Amino acid sequence: MQTSATPTSLEAKLLLCYAGVSLFVATVGGALGSHVLTSLDARSLHSFETAVQFQFLHGLALIALVLAGLRGIGGRWLWVAAWLIAVGTLLFSGSIYAKTFGAPPAIVSVAPYGGVAIMVGWLLFAASAWRRS
Repeated sequence: MQTSATPTSLEAKLLLCYAGVSLFVATVGGALGSHVLTSLDARSLHSFETAVQFQFLHGLALIALVLAGLRGIGGRWLWVAAWLIAVGTLLFSGSIYAKTFGAPPAIVSVAPYGGVAIMVGWLLFAASAWRRS
């Protein structure tokens, strides 16, 4: 029998769903980069591949963060860190994907904000783990 959902369990479900969709998109992106985007110049292809790698790694990391959070490791800071990493990945990888598929080149100006959000998320995760030890 399942008890009523707590905000943390809803948050965990949202983050796990996000991670699953993110990993799906990264898988599609990897396939596109290998088989479809052969006309891209080397720099654009490298940027696209970097976006795919970041999305893969951070999608898997989100799963680990959620599992740690469900075990009570890190407290509220861990959940904030997970959301920063999720949003940061979306901004970073998403802006590079958008440019690759025809969005105005200025869209990539969003990527640094995503990168900073990811970095802050990882620092917050480290701080959350330290606080709870």
